[in-house]
Parts: sequence; structure tokens; C-alpha cells
Amino acid sequence: MNVNQVRVQKPAWRQAVSPYQHSNLRRSIIQLANSFIPYVLLWAAMIWSLQVSYWLTLLLVVPASGFLVRLFIIFHDCGHGSFFASRKANDIVGILTGLLVFTPYYRWRHDHAIHHATSGDLDRRGVGDVWMMTVQEYLDASPRQQLVYRIYRNPLVMFVIAPLFAFIIGQRFAPKGTNKKGRRNVMWTNLAVLGIAAGMSALIGWKAYLMIQLPVMALAASAGIWLFYVQHQYEGVYWADHEHWDYFAAAIQGSSFYKLP
Repeated sequence: MNVNQVRVQKPAWRQAVSPYQHSNLRRSIIQLANSFIPYVLLWAAMIWSLQVSYWLTLLLVVPASGFLVRLFIIFHDCGHGSFFASRKANDIVGILTGLLVFTPYYRWRHDHAIHHATSGDLDRRGVGDVWMMTVQEYLDASPRQQLVYRIYRNPLVMFVIAPLFAFIIGQRFAPKGTNKKGRRNVMWTNLAVLGIAAGMSALIGWKAYLMIQLPVMALAASAGIWLFYVQHQYEGVYWADHEHWDYFAAAIQGSSFYKLP
């Protein structure tokens, strides 16, 4: 299917997905409950497991990180205003789940909206996406730039080192150009995350808190970045210069349908 075909079929495409563009309150509450409650219970189990064996704790980290990814997905859907029909409900749940994933809700929502508005546009890259150079850009780059790019794209860096850094450190700062609301959101999120960390440290000890929180965040962040990567980085993915870029073509041809077992 080429871009022109996508444009011709746009009305039918929009009509086909319209029944699925509405939230279901019952399902939303169930999904929130069956993500948050198991995550809290696993945290309790990990705290208890520290008295038995840290290997047991690390074993529990695996499902805990999976539920944290689910909470991030809910956070993501709230940012799109699709998890609940109510904007206020989306914002409240988005802010609260954002604290669990160490991410300021309003700032992330703004950047992610830009990502959707520019995905697949060669002339508007750089916000909310994975760094990608065209072959010609890579050939024209200096040896130093090529080295930096190859390091960035190395699986160890992209899926192990960078994800934890992005969520623990990167989300603590408001990028240049962030509006006042976004800057305040970053500040209050940082204070809330610090408060949670301080409270948990007072409750179970700072070493115990870090021994649980860091591996959970590391594994969840790695899985999340990997999911984001495979969604938009694959052979034949849609790219076009801004003059020929089409929003609906980018949506259809620029996102993978990845089947997990």
C-alpha cells in the first residue's frame, strides 16, 4: 500500500477505527486495578524477600517490572485523553501513575503529542523519538558524529544503560522551551518522587529501597524503550520529507503490529 492509496482510503480508515476511539469506564477501572494492586503486592513481597534471599527479590523484580510497564501504558493512554472519557480523570490518574514511573505527566504529554504530530517526518525529528540518521546523513557526518551515533544505537546502550538514565535523570529536567506549566509539573513531580523515596527509605531503609526500586525501574525502562523502538524502527518504516509527509500515512505505515507470545 503506497501513500497515495492511504490518502484515498483515509475516510474509510477513519470510519473503521472510530468504534474503538471511545473509553470504557468499567474496563479502564479493571485495568487500573489489575495493574496497580499486583504491583503494590509485589513490592510488599520484594520487601519481605530481602530477609530471605536477594536472588528471590530479583526473581520478583521480573513480574513487578512488567506491571510497571502496564502502569506506564495507562499513563500513556491518559496522556492521549483516551483512558477515561473525563479529561480530569485522565489527568489525575496520569499524574499519579507518572509518579510511579518517575515521569512528569504534563511535560511528557506535550512532548508525546509532538512525537505523534511529527512521526515519520524527516524534517521534524528530535522530539519524543529514537535518534535516526538517513544513510546519506551518516555518510556526511564527521567520524566523531558517526561514533556517537553508533554508540547511541548500540543495543547495550539503547536498551540497558540509556533507559534507566532517561527515567531516573532525564525526566528530572525541563527541556529548553518548556512552558511554565510544564516546568512546574517537572518541579512538583521531582518533589513528589523525592518524598516517596524518602518515605520508603524511612520505612524500610534506603538500601532496601534502592535494592528494589533500581532493578524494577531498570528492567521496566528497558522493556518500555524496546517496545517503543520496535514500534517505529523497522525495515520499510514510513519516512518522508515534510512537503510530502502525511499524518495518516505515517500512522498506518510508520507503526508496527508486533505480536507478543
